Amino acid sequence: MGRILAIDYGQKRVGLAVTDPLQISANGLDTVLSHEVLDYLAKYIAREPVEKFVVGLPKQMDGQESESMLYIRPFVVGLQRRFPDIELIYVDERFTSVLAHKTMLDAGLKKKDRQNKELVDKISATIILQSYLESKNFQLKELF
Repeated sequence: MGRILAIDYGQKRVGLAVTDPLQISANGLDTVLSHEVLDYLAKYIAREPVEKFVVGLPKQMDGQESESMLYIRPFVVGLQRRFPDIELIYVDERFTSVLAHKTMLDAGLKKKDRQNKELVDKISATIILQSYLESKNFQLKELF
């Protein structure tokens, strides 16, 4: 069983999170520059098997895709070309940045640390991955 890797793609930086090998917990992995992310992922996948990509899908409050999809779509096309054997799914990422800031506040991080955008991106990716894992577990519970 491979890991599940979440991607919070931004024009400048990409937050990454990954599950443990048993796909139970979500953990922040790293934040990398957008133009370096495919090479970073290739190196990571060479060391660790990845079964699935979970990409944050930015939506507006009315459920429509946000303008951010204009730069996320080309990234996803490149991701699928580079890693055609890895399944890719989108997960709604509304409120992940707000939740990331709340998480940092609840953790008692100082204001300077809470302004670290790289940390916010990594936490956002972790929240995206955690929400995917929870929805997957919810679907399993409904079967029984």
